[in-house]
Amino acid sequence: FWIYIMKKSYKIKEIFYTLQGEGAQSGRPAIFCRFSKCNLWNGKEEDRARSACNFCDTDILGTDGQNGGEYISALDLALAVNNLWPNKIGKPFVVCTGGEPALQLDKDLIDNFHQLGFEVAIETNGTLPLPLGIDWICCSPKGSSKVVINQCNELKLVFPQKDAMPENFSHIKADFYYLTPMAEPLLAENIHPNKDRVTQETVQFCLDNPRWRLNLQTHKVLNIN
Repeated sequence: FWIYIMKKSYKIKEIFYTLQGEGAQSGRPAIFCRFSKCNLWNGKEEDRARSACNFCDTDILGTDGQNGGEYISALDLALAVNNLWPNKIGKPFVVCTGGEPALQLDKDLIDNFHQLGFEVAIETNGTLPLPLGIDWICCSPKGSSKVVINQCNELKLVFPQKDAMPENFSHIKADFYYLTPMAEPLLAENIHPNKDRVTQETVQFCLDNPRWRLNLQTHKVLNIN
């Protein structure tokens, strides 16, 4: 008789080498591995308004981005990421992002990254349990979704969110706490018609609550990926 072993594949929107644009790792060379799909928004504009994360600014549908595709094994995906690290010098750094990477990221892939010398980071909405072995966790809760993570390296909130204000997450232990001003085209005009006003409100909140730091998305300022 035949025994068939099912291999897990990974659906990847894009993989690219750039600088981390925000948070505590800002400015660090990194390979971004963007997983397709999310559990808080399906990526379709017609469904945005009724989604838990209705302000997402990322194309998460399909596998048609740079180096995107369906990778048939953890090793194949890890090697594809490794091929983008230049000159094989320095500590290689991969950021697993999305979409929601926790839908697909598993210990097998993390182990393969580690075997190639990578430090592994994740940017997650915090609604799903994470596999063991991740070196750097950035948790960014969205809307009214239930967060199951209670400890991370960075807690990063888009501000303001009616259902996800900073005080809602005082139970989460983090090394760094960041607020990102909600900006165009994410800014709902009926909430805050002036993005400068939102930035000022975010700055003032950080001044009044010094546990929190202002997070600037420098990759948008520099116009890089």
